[in-house]
Amino acid sequence: MANDPDKPASARTASALDPRTRLLLEAPIAPTLLRLAAPNVLVMLAQAGVGLIETYFVGQLGTDALAGMALVFPVVMLMQMTSAGAMGGGIASAIARALGARRRDDADALVWHALVIAAVFSLLFTGAVLGGGRWLYTRMGGTGGALEAALVYSNWVFAGAFLVWLFNTLSAVIRGTGNMAVPAYVTVLGAIVLVPLSPLFIFGWGPWPGLGIAGGAIALMAYYLVGSLVLAAYLASPRSLLRPAFKGLRWRWALFKDILRVGLVGTVSTVATNLAIGVTTALVGGFGTAAIAGYGTASRLEYLLVPLVFGLGAPLVAMVGTCLGAGQRERALRATWIGAGMAFVMAESIGLWAAAFPFTWLALFHPDPSLLEAGAQYLRTVGPVYGFFGLGLVLYFASQGAGRLLWPVVGNMVRLAVAVTGGWLALRWSGGLGAVFAAQGVALVLYGLVNLWAIAGGAWFGPVGWPRGMAGQLRRART
Repeated sequence: MANDPDKPASARTASALDPRTRLLLEAPIAPTLLRLAAPNVLVMLAQAGVGLIETYFVGQLGTDALAGMALVFPVVMLMQMTSAGAMGGGIASAIARALGARRRDDADALVWHALVIAAVFSLLFTGAVLGGGRWLYTRMGGTGGALEAALVYSNWVFAGAFLVWLFNTLSAVIRGTGNMAVPAYVTVLGAIVLVPLSPLFIFGWGPWPGLGIAGGAIALMAYYLVGSLVLAAYLASPRSLLRPAFKGLRWRWALFKDILRVGLVGTVSTVATNLAIGVTTALVGGFGTAAIAGYGTASRLEYLLVPLVFGLGAPLVAMVGTCLGAGQRERALRATWIGAGMAFVMAESIGLWAAAFPFTWLALFHPDPSLLEAGAQYLRTVGPVYGFFGLGLVLYFASQGAGRLLWPVVGNMVRLAVAVTGGWLALRWSGGLGAVFAAQGVALVLYGLVNLWAIAGGAWFGPVGWPRGMAGQLRRART
C-alpha cells in the first residue's frame, strides 16, 4: 500500500515519524492527554472568556440588550461549534489519520481543501442568517427592543462569518498535527486584547463614539481577523509541521470526502444540540423577556462546558485518529475511556457547583430579580446532570477521531427529541419553567448514556452489541 504509485503521498509514506506523531502513538496515555489538553483547555477557556466578557459589557446596556444577545447566542454557537467542533474535528481527524499513516503530502493538501470548505460554509451562514434573522428571532420569542438588539448584533456577527470559520479552520489544521500550544497562545493573547477592546467599541471613550451592542460584535470580529492572520503566518513558517504549498496542488474529491464524512455528520449532531437550546429558548419566551435573559445567561454555563470538554476532546481526536491510522486499535480505545472519565468528572464538578451557588454565576451579568430566578431554576435542575453532557460530548470527539459518528448523532437526536417533546409536554401539562428544565436534564442524561452504550458495545469496529467491558472491547478491536 505504501508503495502504490496511485497514491499521491507515496513518496513520503516511508518518512520517519514526526516527534509529535510518535508521542500520540507511544507515550503514556493519561499524562499525554493531560499535557496536550492543558493548553487546549486554556485556549477554550479564553474563547469562552471572550463570550463572557462580551456578555458582561452588553449586560450593562440593559435587559433588552441581554435578551437580544440570548436570542442570537444559540445561532452564534451553532456556527462556532460547527466550524470548531464538527467540521474542525473532521479537519483535525483527517490530518491526524494522514500523518499516522505517514501520508504527509495528503496532510499538506488537506489544508487547502479545508479552507475551501470553510469558505462555502461561511457563505451559507451569512446568507441564511442575514436573510432570515428577523423571522427566526421572532419565532424564538423576540419582541420590541430585545428583537431589535438581536438583529443589530446578529447582522454584524454574521456579516463577518468567514473570519470565524477561517480562525477555527486554521486552529483545527494545527491541532491535527498534535500541536495544541499555538492555537492556545493565539487565542489567549487575543482574549487579553479583547478585554479593553470590547468596552471601547460598546461604550466609547473620549472622541471614540460608543456603538452599543454593535460594538461588541465588531470587537469580536476584529479578534478573529487578527487571530487568523497570526495562525496563517505560523503555517507558512518553518516551524510548522505541515507545508501547505499552493503550487502544484491537485484538488481531489477524496480529500474533501475525508473531511466531510466526519464533519457533515458532526454538523448534524451540532445542529441538534443548538436546536435543543433554541427551542427551549422559544418555550421560555412565553414567560417574558426577563425569563429569556435568565435562561440565556444560565445556559451559557452549558455552552462553557463545550469548549472545556473540547479542550480535552481535541487532543483525543488527534490521538484516536493517529492510533487508528497506525493500526493501534487497543490504544485508541484506552485513550477514549481515560478521556471519558476525565470529562465526566470535570463537567459534573462544574454542574454541582452551579446548582449549589447559581446566583454566584448569574449575578455577574445582571441584577434583575426575575432574570436571576429563572436562571437559578435552570441551574438547580440541570446542573447536577452536566457530567452526562460532558461524557457524551467527549465520546463524540473520540468518535470524530475514529471517523465513526453515527451513534453520537443518534445520541444527539435522542437529546433533541426528549428536550423538545418533553419540554413542550411539560409546559402544556404543568405550565411551569421547572418542568421544562427537567425535560432538558433527562435529555442530557440520555445523550451521555447512548454514546457510552454504543462505543462500549463496539460501534467503531462492527455492529453494536451489549457492552461487555474493556476486555471484551479490546478482543473485538483485535479482530
